[in-house]
Amino acid sequence: MAKSIQELLIEKTVEAVSTLYSAAIPASQLALQETRKEFEGQITLVVFPITRFSKKSPEVTGHEIGAFLQEQIAEISGFNVIKGFLNLSFSDSYWIELLNQTILADSFGKFPQNGKKLMVEYSSPNTNKPLHLGHIRNNLLGYSVAEILKAYGYDVIKANLVNDRGIHICKSMLAWEKFGNGETPESSGLKGDHLVGKYYVVFDKEYKKEIEALKSEGQSEDEAKKNAPLIQEAQVMLQKWEAGDEEVLNLWKTMNGWVYAGFDKTYKQLGVDFDKFYYESETYLLGKDIIQEGLEKGVFFKKDDNSVWIDLTDEGLDEKLVLRGDGTSVYITQDLGTAQLKYDEFKMNESIYVVGNEQDYHFKVLFAILKKLGKEWADGLYHLSYGMVDLPSGKMKSREGTVVDADDLMAEMIDTAKERTEELGKTEGFNEEEKVNLYQTIGMGALKYFLLKVDPKKRLLFDPNESVDFQGHTGPFVQYTHARIKSVLRKADYVPGQIKVPSTLSTFERDLIQALANYPAIIEASAKEFSPAQLANYAYDIAKLYNKFYHEETILKAEDENVKGFRLQLSASAARIISESMNLLGIQVPERM
Repeated sequence: MAKSIQELLIEKTVEAVSTLYSAAIPASQLALQETRKEFEGQITLVVFPITRFSKKSPEVTGHEIGAFLQEQIAEISGFNVIKGFLNLSFSDSYWIELLNQTILADSFGKFPQNGKKLMVEYSSPNTNKPLHLGHIRNNLLGYSVAEILKAYGYDVIKANLVNDRGIHICKSMLAWEKFGNGETPESSGLKGDHLVGKYYVVFDKEYKKEIEALKSEGQSEDEAKKNAPLIQEAQVMLQKWEAGDEEVLNLWKTMNGWVYAGFDKTYKQLGVDFDKFYYESETYLLGKDIIQEGLEKGVFFKKDDNSVWIDLTDEGLDEKLVLRGDGTSVYITQDLGTAQLKYDEFKMNESIYVVGNEQDYHFKVLFAILKKLGKEWADGLYHLSYGMVDLPSGKMKSREGTVVDADDLMAEMIDTAKERTEELGKTEGFNEEEKVNLYQTIGMGALKYFLLKVDPKKRLLFDPNESVDFQGHTGPFVQYTHARIKSVLRKADYVPGQIKVPSTLSTFERDLIQALANYPAIIEASAKEFSPAQLANYAYDIAKLYNKFYHEETILKAEDENVKGFRLQLSASAARIISESMNLLGIQVPERM
């Protein structure tokens, strides 16, 4: 593969330091960046690291290095030095060739398979309630990170560990048994996950009534919580489930079946998928053999009550319980076992857990234990921790009064997209089916883009109205730009192919080519940092630069056929890269609107 201009610049700068100052500077100490818009040039070399070899001021050093580079690299047309920054300008022929030879190639932005296997585990819902806004961020992050890593050359397995057992599941089951009168998704018209979630809320309401009644009889809050008949019945149900009671298992299978059917619809609407499902009902007993292995290795120790612990104080953590005195698992026990199960099955090089930042401590402990146990694959484990999503108060109604339901939110987004699109008259000539598809594309694009453009680690405020703004830093703005480019190409009957090129470029053309050329580097950075935000913001930058170019330059009415052909080719490249970037985020872009 031919060297990129950045690689050539670094190589020649190392040569310049050697020739001019008889010194060897490691390439890793040299930094290139895009030239700031207020200065002339396209690529800037930071001169400061070189001054310790030149023993001269940054300005003098910059001029000497600039002159050397201009002489050595034909593509450099000029340079200027601002303090310790060497701003390099490149000839129009360089940018034109970059578009023709590199950006237009089918292989542009495509990475070869790297031979590494990677698992991304995301979603991890509970089967006692529907998915909510927090789950949406989780699912979108997991899906887009997986797609970006696939594009970067990994063999990716998308996994979902479903929390389908435990006292919280029994609460929904018991409430349905007691108060449900045989209600089903069919008889109620409710999605299965909403129906089961309804009985989780019913349990909570009835449980609170019992607590209040016991408190009025003189019991303390803690006593009342333990002694309320409902919670005691739920605990008995859990024990029966663990003992394999047929009646309880049948009810569990039925209600979980309802939930999965509901989840499937939500996942389909969200546009996410999975290659492998793990179920906690099948993994909750795992990990006990790992505890035994750790005891034999002296990694764990027993206390007088027979409970098993690990001392992680030297890791900056503390002592952690890994098995109760009665031999029952705690959450970390299962996670140790599940981690081993996943590795045994897929032998992946890396494994990413997409889980909210309230579990930061848990994953530090989990990874530290696996490393202490000598699991070599533990070095490839990573917790992709993300922040909570808040809503401006009063903007969204939620079914349970506290949590925003995923299905409700998606429906509201599509309605908002419909209103905005109709207000702006962007559906002329569309039939009803095309309109429905367009509202779906814009509504879901607005939701996904707004949640993915922010660094995963940051908490974010999701404003449904702001997210559907066609002029803002939003998904619909990027989608509309794509549709605009496609409209230009249709009007021109554009056919891709080699064309004669203009002799000069405008600033707007050059800026757009330079940004398009960054596409592979953006995929690489997004993959290495497990952050779709970089790619989301890049797609917006391309859309913004294209709109500047569109408003400042004549495309269809350009007098020179070479110029017209070149601008159409540039437009087609921008459309392709916007479309590919958005697809990696799980966002569709319309062909017209």
